[in-house]
Amino acid sequence: MINKIHLFDKILSPVVTEKSTNLSEQSKVVFKVLNKSNKKSLKKAVEKIFKVNVIKINIIKKQSRYKISRGKKIKIQGYKKAIVTLKKGQNIDLSTGI
Repeated sequence: MINKIHLFDKILSPVVTEKSTNLSEQSKVVFKVLNKSNKKSLKKAVEKIFKVNVIKINIIKKQSRYKISRGKKIKIQGYKKAIVTLKKGQNIDLSTGI
């Protein structure tokens, strides 16, 4: 039971944008993940949670930046996202719960 909770902690949320929806046609899914996570641990987590075969994982780190809103400088926090390539024919339905 403790191990399963640890697996769910690595993946924060799915990224649902127009670009990530288009990637789902190529058996790719995009997740927002912890900043300290790596490819090996993410592969194990995705395979155990969703019961799919992962071929490849690409990790993109989005840097923090500042934005001016109503005359004030606001810091937008950076994050890390993972593009997970699944075996052909497999997919993860993000619209349903786990």
